Amino acid sequence: MSGDITVAPTSIPGLVVLDIPVHGDNRGWFKENWQREKMTAAGLPDFGPVQNNVSFNTAAGTTRGIHAEPWDKLVSVAAGRIFGAWVDLREGPHFGTVFTAEVDPSRVVFVPRGVGNAYQTLEPDTAYTYLVNHHWSPSAEYTFVNLGDETVAIDWPIPLAQAAVSDKDRAHPRLRDVAPVPPRRILVLGADGQLGRALRLLLPDAEFAGRRALDLSEPRALDGRTWRDYAVVINAAAYTKVDEAETPEGRAEAWASNVRGLARLAAVCREHRITLVHLSSDYVFDGRRAVHGEDEPLTPLGVYGQTKAAGDAVVGSLPCHYIVRTSWVIGDGNNFVRTMAALGDRGIDPAVVSDQVGRLSFTGDIAAAILHLLGTQAPFGTYNVSSGGEPASWADIAKRVFALRGHDPDRVTPVTTTEYFASRAAAPRPLNSVLDLTKIEASGFAVPDWNERLERYLRALP
Repeated sequence: MSGDITVAPTSIPGLVVLDIPVHGDNRGWFKENWQREKMTAAGLPDFGPVQNNVSFNTAAGTTRGIHAEPWDKLVSVAAGRIFGAWVDLREGPHFGTVFTAEVDPSRVVFVPRGVGNAYQTLEPDTAYTYLVNHHWSPSAEYTFVNLGDETVAIDWPIPLAQAAVSDKDRAHPRLRDVAPVPPRRILVLGADGQLGRALRLLLPDAEFAGRRALDLSEPRALDGRTWRDYAVVINAAAYTKVDEAETPEGRAEAWASNVRGLARLAAVCREHRITLVHLSSDYVFDGRRAVHGEDEPLTPLGVYGQTKAAGDAVVGSLPCHYIVRTSWVIGDGNNFVRTMAALGDRGIDPAVVSDQVGRLSFTGDIAAAILHLLGTQAPFGTYNVSSGGEPASWADIAKRVFALRGHDPDRVTPVTTTEYFASRAAAPRPLNSVLDLTKIEASGFAVPDWNERLERYLRALP
């Protein structure tokens, strides 16, 4: 056989067949049954196997299945030959789709989670192997369909009446009685924050956990969940009290949530092949550059920024991650725009910082960008996400809010950061928070202008 690995799709989405080289001579043969570098380069998912099992079958006609397990697997034959049958038992339009193929030592089949797997031996002394990406557990929930189901209608080479089939397999339900395997879920942490609320609108079927349900600062917070059931975790939770983080108590809390707790979450995601979407901040920069790109070295000024930078380093080590870096977040909750609108309506004339420059980021757009990255399977990595348009200072934005609310913008008094914090302790802040949006735009996401979003946001306020 040639030295090339070929990967062929099938009628079942995600189920692929690999033809692999088998090298033989008068002594026997040798094959690389699992070769991560070569197989992933050829198109096999990098599914992270952790356990290898072998099933030895003494007689031809031994028939096993149809079992859909809560993990992915790579099935093959070490000796002999089988007739393999696969049935899509996943929720969706392909439920019930069947694919069959003969498998000998030169062929390998990747079976995604939720696809029922079965085989019938065509030769005696057949050794069937399967490589899986979760350790077997007696508590794992399986989905089954009967080997002789009339709807599935598998044309077994050796009729089932003449085959060796276990009583348990003969008792499996018909397809009409099978509950489809649901997709792996999305878990959103920080569900009660501004971004969490925006994500609720776009991900109604996701699972949401606020701080009371899952507090990353608690060492045992991640215990008790069946993590293999999740495909994505969106971490919108963080300690964000920028000024309090400079105190001894705040420093401890910030590091507990933003770094140590995040490191535990990252370890879980690595183990279970979960894509982690993590929210980052402009505070990881010192604000000395006119525009901050994704690859700029992190130069945080204060404790909050230091913990966010450390968190970015933790998440960036994962094979499957998106770091979504944003700035000046505005959504459903307490924020700068709401405060300025309230002050203007109450007749209060504020002093607002004029030497910090950036762009607003509206949570609906951040949430949409996250779904865009996940939905398009954009390359993993860091993406800046904020509104577009001309950068402005906090004072410029405050004046714009006053004008849109029908108030005189000159009621806003511009001051420097030093003047604003002259009478109280405060964390250092980056003076320039403008994020380069080239990468997210190149991915196909349309970045809105912050002025347009501000007008829409204010119209929705009472």
